[in-house]
Amino acid sequence: MHRNLLRLAAVGAVGALALTGCAPTGGGSDAVEVTVWHYWDGTNADTFDAMVDEYNSTHDGVVISTSNVPNADFLTKLRASATSNTLPDIAIGDLVWVPQINQIGSLADLDLPDAVLSDINPALTAFGSIDGRQVSVPVSANNLGLIYNKTLFEEAGLDPETPPATWEELESAGEAILAATGKPAYELFTQAGDNGEGLTWNFQVNLWQAGGEFLTTDNSAAAFNTPEGENALQYWVDLIDSGLSKVGPWGELGKGEVASATDGSWMVGIWAPDPPFDFGTGTAPYPEDGTPATNLGGEQAMVFDNSPEKTAAAEDFLAWFLEPEQVLEWSEATGMLPVTNSVATSDDYLGWVDENQPRLRPYVEQMADAHARPNTPLYPAISLAFAQQIEKALTGDVSVADALANAEKAVNDVIAKG
Repeated sequence: MHRNLLRLAAVGAVGALALTGCAPTGGGSDAVEVTVWHYWDGTNADTFDAMVDEYNSTHDGVVISTSNVPNADFLTKLRASATSNTLPDIAIGDLVWVPQINQIGSLADLDLPDAVLSDINPALTAFGSIDGRQVSVPVSANNLGLIYNKTLFEEAGLDPETPPATWEELESAGEAILAATGKPAYELFTQAGDNGEGLTWNFQVNLWQAGGEFLTTDNSAAAFNTPEGENALQYWVDLIDSGLSKVGPWGELGKGEVASATDGSWMVGIWAPDPPFDFGTGTAPYPEDGTPATNLGGEQAMVFDNSPEKTAAAEDFLAWFLEPEQVLEWSEATGMLPVTNSVATSDDYLGWVDENQPRLRPYVEQMADAHARPNTPLYPAISLAFAQQIEKALTGDVSVADALANAEKAVNDVIAKG
């Protein structure tokens, strides 16, 4: 019996709330029911529900029930449920939502076993720490790495099994690809769009690789208008000016019109069954005088402090879900990257990757170099403000220095206004 179930026995059980989704399958008539909202569908939802059933059938005193809430409606429904005092016990959502959800309702300071917390990737654990409280833990992870078209590499006389590992190698390979095929070598996310995050998320990788930071440690000001930030943005501008990249809508790699791009680990699962071309993967290229880095994504679980009984039960379920056996099962079934170091480096998981999804291997390996975006509720507005100014440098409307200065002012204005 888990530690939190012992706590449950001391405080007693409470009645259950009913939600659609995975219905309770056991636990006894006096069991504490824990309601979970998530936005997964397809294989991810089916796998999660099956694991919930497994937990319910093997644990007395707690019954988990799940409900799917569409991604686009998730935050809106959470806010409405906070107003009507009907918040779920656990909300599982995008990593960058954690600070916003922390403002929607009172989140519990999670009391999970030290063995569980210490095994989680530190960048993911740190993201869930707000004001010294562990308000979330990761349940899935992804990151950005290189995806490339092996056929175009071969046509340029390049080894299709050896992707570029540095900025310099990417530029050299790009010149050969452009000369041989007439196609750009590397796709950049050049448009701010309506939320900016595509451009910002991708740019942060190169910023960190160059030694820069996006915001100050306390998230109180922009930190990217530095020589390191200028180096990263100049790299993008030079790629465009040389013809190795171009300004335009995202998605040209999938059409076979570009030779490579920095894209997410989820693309391996999307493309592997029916690839648009023979593709390979590699770690995100970094400057020869820089540092390997990538950007983290994925989902985090938060527990609303609805009652001591429900909080303890929710903690018990999450502690179970983050045990190696469950992390391995979840990662293999969904293709998401393990959130725990013990599983990510285990022979069982790496053996499965090499046999079933070898293109995932670079993504798994670079989890050690992964960073998380700033955990501030202002991040969505900050991301858009930043991207809107940086886009102007990519289109040649302003200089690199002016774009960074304008972005710094725009971001600081967002922060100042709250």
